[in-house]
Amino acid sequence: MQSNNRGVLIVISGPSGAGKGTICKALLEKHKNIYISVSATTRSPRNGEVDGVNYYFLSKEVFKEKVEKNGFLEYANVHGNFYGTPKVNVEKMLEEGKDVILEIDIQGALQVKENFSEGVFIFILPPSMEELKQRIIKRGSETEESLMTRFKNAYKEINYVSKYNYAVVNDTLDLAVSKVESIIAAEKCRVDRIKENTILDSKEGLIHEQLYD
Repeated sequence: MQSNNRGVLIVISGPSGAGKGTICKALLEKHKNIYISVSATTRSPRNGEVDGVNYYFLSKEVFKEKVEKNGFLEYANVHGNFYGTPKVNVEKMLEEGKDVILEIDIQGALQVKENFSEGVFIFILPPSMEELKQRIIKRGSETEESLMTRFKNAYKEINYVSKYNYAVVNDTLDLAVSKVESIIAAEKCRVDRIKENTILDSKEGLIHEQLYD
């Protein structure tokens, strides 16, 4: 069995406007033991971005070498640039007992599911498609054409919810965050995550199982 102080990998996906980024930010602010994975990319740093903080900025040659060596939990080519989740970084944090969040798209999440079976997969849903549309409109950064594209993509993406372990409706932020926290707490109590640690009391003839919080 796995060590009982090993962290949990939490993979969070959902359509644009569902609020997954806001939920992840709230979790990071509330819990010192939760970290978000830093992705690697081959695109150039934007003004103010710091290597190792916003992204790990790699050349395409280095990125492809890591792909060949199975160095990513997931990766994708997006508009000519590669993005990926470095496997060694995630594994290191989990071994240190840290819980790690991957906020990634559905295709990336499905790759992680193939490569990392112990992950916890959570799909964030809007309370309704109309509410989703209003949230995207309120951003004020979408043209009518891009709005319709995002909305159509959202319909397609929601069909993948059955591939995930859990679905959380983000109606009220605090409640949605609380539900994700409950999922993480429950996952930590799963039998296959608890290290077997039994103590035989020779005087009483009892076996006491030591579990963790």
